[in-house]
Amino acid sequence: MPQQTTPVRTGQADKATLLVVDDIPDNLAVMTEILTPAYRVLVANTGPLALRLAQSEPAPDLILLDVMMPDMDGYAVLEQLRRDHRTADLPVIFVTAMNAMADEQRGFDLGAVDYITKPVRPPIVLARVRAQLELKEARDWLKNKNEVLEAEVAARLKEILLIQDVSIHALARLAETRDPETGNHIRRTQSYVRTLARHLSRHPRFSTLLDSNHIDQLAKSAPLHDIGKVGIPDHILLKPDKLTPEEWEIMKTHARLGSEAIEQAEHDAVKPVEFLAIAKQIAHWHHEKWDGSGYPDGLVGDAIPLPARLMALADVFDALITRRVYKPPMPHAQAREIIVGERGRHFDPDVVDAFIAVYDQFVAIAVRYSEDIPGE
Repeated sequence: MPQQTTPVRTGQADKATLLVVDDIPDNLAVMTEILTPAYRVLVANTGPLALRLAQSEPAPDLILLDVMMPDMDGYAVLEQLRRDHRTADLPVIFVTAMNAMADEQRGFDLGAVDYITKPVRPPIVLARVRAQLELKEARDWLKNKNEVLEAEVAARLKEILLIQDVSIHALARLAETRDPETGNHIRRTQSYVRTLARHLSRHPRFSTLLDSNHIDQLAKSAPLHDIGKVGIPDHILLKPDKLTPEEWEIMKTHARLGSEAIEQAEHDAVKPVEFLAIAKQIAHWHHEKWDGSGYPDGLVGDAIPLPARLMALADVFDALITRRVYKPPMPHAQAREIIVGERGRHFDPDVVDAFIAVYDQFVAIAVRYSEDIPGE
């Protein structure tokens, strides 16, 4: 029998499509006669032709596959079908004169869904085909339903994350309303922190911690670093002159106030929230110094959480280049020299090295979110 390169189609468009594979013309004729009244039928008399038809349109809904064929037997055909993502899920019924238990077990191990033994009996063939098509329809329905649900969950998650980001920025803006001269400070420092973290993610000392998710959470948390300023009295927070020692002690409490506010939010959450844990570290310890001379706890070196160490550099750089009521803005290059000069004192040496490497990106961020910030 010559190889058929076009499918044999009969009946209405809503009929399921079956692919019958057998190297014996009489067997193909018998199966076609049984199946044609109820289904569209494609036939192939070799394994390679069967594989081509399985990948063509209309794709078969079910394959009835002979085992004993020359050159490429049914087992080999099924193995190839399962390796190709386009045909991996097609149900296959073996149709064979082989009835040994070992042969059946091999077919099931390869992924066959059923066995029909020759000589075939029309009622058995139709019953087995109908049962497998119904199962396939149910599987396809569940798959489509799952895809719809996954898309809906993804959309809801995206919406939740957007609301979360907006809420974080709203809280940060609340702190800014107490200190209006900071303007785009939270945008700049957030971008600085992300830039440092991305660079340090390639450093052996930080690579295990700074994966893409942690960097995202770190950047998400950064805007809350000064949330505690809402608890500082206006006469101190907005004072245009140098603070007295007593006033400075009160100002320093914003780190604790911010940490406590975020900790309360953690307690109110039904489960741990990663970005809140990071935000609490940043708010509490971003004024600590590498040599232990910072506040509020005088932590030294690696005892200072990494998110706080990144924010410390970002916050100082931005403070230096930004106009405040008590000082003019500093040129970027001069701020860079001060940061480098504090390597190993105020800042983690590796964080300073990262800053030097990405300095041009810092400048670009400062310009992008500028507010009367000079260049070089």
